[in-house]
Amino acid sequence: MKFSSLKRILLPGIILQSVLIGGGYATGREIVEYGAKFGASGWICGVAIFLGFSIMSILSIEACRQWKVYDYKSLLKKMIGSWWIAYEIVYLLLAVLIIAVMASAAGEILHNTLGFSPWVGVVLIIVLVGFLNYKGEDVIVKLETIGTVALFAAYIAFTIVVFSSRGSEILSVFKSWNTSYQNETPNLGLLIWTGILYVGYNLAVYPASFFTFKEIYSRKESVIAGFISGLLMTIPWFLTYFALMGYYPNKNVLTATVPWLEILREFNPLLIIVFGIVVGWTLVETATGMIHAFISRVEMEIEERKKAPIKKIHKALISSTALIASLILAQIGIIDLVAKGYELMAYAMILVYGVPLLFYSKKLLT
Repeated sequence: MKFSSLKRILLPGIILQSVLIGGGYATGREIVEYGAKFGASGWICGVAIFLGFSIMSILSIEACRQWKVYDYKSLLKKMIGSWWIAYEIVYLLLAVLIIAVMASAAGEILHNTLGFSPWVGVVLIIVLVGFLNYKGEDVIVKLETIGTVALFAAYIAFTIVVFSSRGSEILSVFKSWNTSYQNETPNLGLLIWTGILYVGYNLAVYPASFFTFKEIYSRKESVIAGFISGLLMTIPWFLTYFALMGYYPNKNVLTATVPWLEILREFNPLLIIVFGIVVGWTLVETATGMIHAFISRVEMEIEERKKAPIKKIHKALISSTALIASLILAQIGIIDLVAKGYELMAYAMILVYGVPLLFYSKKLLT
């Protein structure tokens, strides 16, 4: 396979992973809520998450390719007709919620790792996200590709450090099949459904990658790109999950706002600084991707009505406005946002995106 072909197939997964991994994912908070709290049984959630992301990625790419639509309004009109507005409402609410989690996490991380006031981190992220959306798709793709490589390298480094120090504790959790953090032993149905819910609310990240689907030219490429996307989106989940098992069922770690930060405290302080920088960048990537998808949607609407493209400065203003709105919600706190807000939005996103896409799966893949 030529490098150019490989790049085309990898790009959807790179963008999806970049947008997905910010906020609660990068901090470890989401992995606790959607897997690690179940202890030794939590890996089943991870398998369900991998399968869910792979299936949704394949179907999303193939739907956009076959129908030649690359914004969520056009795609949803194809799937659910005039009900597309329901998706728009859910998407915007979930985007604000996810960015709120990102903002809350950013303040916490930059304060604890680099000693900044939480508001310094907030202002920095507003400026960066506004700037990236001002510069456009080419700059976003390049920087998110760099961010993905840096993040994977950091995650692998963190995991090696934890595994080398807590390897026996991790093995002990699985040898004794420890699930003691929860009051009840989780059953298979609960574990799979938890994974489905995780995939469900993260369906909101897909529109941010639609522009990369333009370079997928066959069903075979859709399947390969979708499978790779599923892997890229799930590998960091498993790395974090196994690292958390080294501290299971330690409540100081499992109830922490930023579990990774709590884990790394016992190691070299340099790791804390690296964590702050790398994860801080993933938070910028998430906000940029979510807002970029919304801007693309607004841009298409304006072009249809006024026959003129949206100005770059307006893109930056939309980015900043969305972030400021999310900051108000962020005052609730990351734990409550992840534990309570995400589940409600997961059901809504499954209903307006996941189910319609699955309905068309036979037609798309045969």
